[in-house]
Amino acid sequence: MTTIQIFEPGLCCGTGICGVDVDQQLVTVSADIDWAASLGGVVRRFNLAQEPLAFAENDTVRRFLHAVGQDGLPVTLVDGDTVLTGRYPSRAELATWAGLGAPAAEDRPSLLAASAVAGAAAPDASAASCCGGAAGSCC
Repeated sequence: MTTIQIFEPGLCCGTGICGVDVDQQLVTVSADIDWAASLGGVVRRFNLAQEPLAFAENDTVRRFLHAVGQDGLPVTLVDGDTVLTGRYPSRAELATWAGLGAPAAEDRPSLLAASAVAGAAAPDASAASCCGGAAGSCC
C-alpha cells in the first residue's frame, strides 16, 4: 500500500480554522485528505510545531530542510520519495499517488462543510481563539 506523507510548516493546527483567520488552502487540503482516506488512501500529516521529531528522523525531510529551509514547506513524500514541495497536493494528485483513480467532478466543500469534515466548529468571527482554545491562545 502506498503511503503519502505531508510535512507541513509549524501551524497551531491543520484544520485551517483558527480564530477569525481561516486558511482556505488548509480547509481544502484537510477535506481532500479525508476524502482520500475514506477511499482507503494512506495519508499522514506532520506539523513542524507539533511533531518536530518526525522531521528530524526522516532523512529526506531533514536534508530538504537543511538545503531549502522551512520556507520550502510543505513537502510531500510518496513511499519516501519527494514528489512535491512548496505547496499542498491537490485532490487529483492525492488520488493518483494513492492509486484511487481520478476523482469525480465535485464541488469543493464549503467552509462549514469542511469544518464538519475536519471535526472543528465553524469559525466565529467574534472569537479571537485558535482551534477552539481560550481567547488569545493557540493550541
